[in-house]
Amino acid sequence: MIHGSSVPVESASWQNLLASSITDPRVLLTRLQLDSSLLEGALAADREFALRVPEPYLQRMQPGDPNDPLLRQVLPLGEELNEQPGYVADPLGEQQSNTRPGIIHKYHGRLLLVVTAGCAINCRYCFRRHFPYADNNLSTAEWEQALDYIRQDSSINEVIYSGGDPLAANDRRLAWLTRQIADIPHIKRLRVHTRLPVVIPQRVTDELIDALCGTRLPVTMVLHCNHANEVDAQMLGAIARLRRANITLLNQAVLLRGVNDRLEAQIALSEALGDNGVLPYYLHLLDHVRGASHFHCSDSEGQQLIGQLLTRLPGYLVPRLVKEVAGELGKVPIHVDLVNP
Repeated sequence: MIHGSSVPVESASWQNLLASSITDPRVLLTRLQLDSSLLEGALAADREFALRVPEPYLQRMQPGDPNDPLLRQVLPLGEELNEQPGYVADPLGEQQSNTRPGIIHKYHGRLLLVVTAGCAINCRYCFRRHFPYADNNLSTAEWEQALDYIRQDSSINEVIYSGGDPLAANDRRLAWLTRQIADIPHIKRLRVHTRLPVVIPQRVTDELIDALCGTRLPVTMVLHCNHANEVDAQMLGAIARLRRANITLLNQAVLLRGVNDRLEAQIALSEALGDNGVLPYYLHLLDHVRGASHFHCSDSEGQQLIGQLLTRLPGYLVPRLVKEVAGELGKVPIHVDLVNP
């Protein structure tokens, strides 16, 4: 447990926890009792992609350990500034699918709404770390135009809240948007992609559940949890609350060198989630976004890892290994053979 916080995590609102996130590498290193030799690189990388870590997530890190798997996901490093061939600002070609503000429409039958630019945490491997969020900050009139786009395309049957993190939006906006979408007859499903219940579990309130539920649309929430150390009592409380609201819970993770690229780490993650009603969905190979090459694991490493998992866990606790390729019609599954651990 890390002490010295000015924010009382147990009693603070999610809004206060979000607003008081650590954004200064000096503070992060001091709070975690880390060597000052990390500071120069952290400050340089922070200028390219800002640090953001909320207190509830920081509390799960081990002080004095520069290799803590949660810290590695958020600590800016000087090596992010090293140019690597094939690592680009828009690895998925999303800007070509972002043809109008707030909408990314790249797959048949489903559409992403960029609900907000804000995130509760800035993950260093984020494939949208260079996304033009300023161009997707919608006014009320632009939201109406986005909804008209959905109304006019009957091939769309699922709307996905994305961002940023859509749950960084306030409940009033989420409730209004959900009810507008539920009034579109050809929409059958609502999906929410979020990391907030993981990094600030206090975000899961009765008001949030009311905002998402209560329409005719079934709701699926895809969490983003990469390591079993992220699963603490507060997160489990948030999961239980979501399950009581009949929200289907899935998890997608990213395979990250030095974080979860070992068999035992993947087993612990799948069991921690599965034992609490969250089914593993995808394990993504790293998107080749500029600044994240130090997290890279090869396709064959991912295949071996999943092949071993298949011999250790029931199939429903083994995520599908996939990668995203710009221009493809969906996520590309990676073939996996059973591997003796």
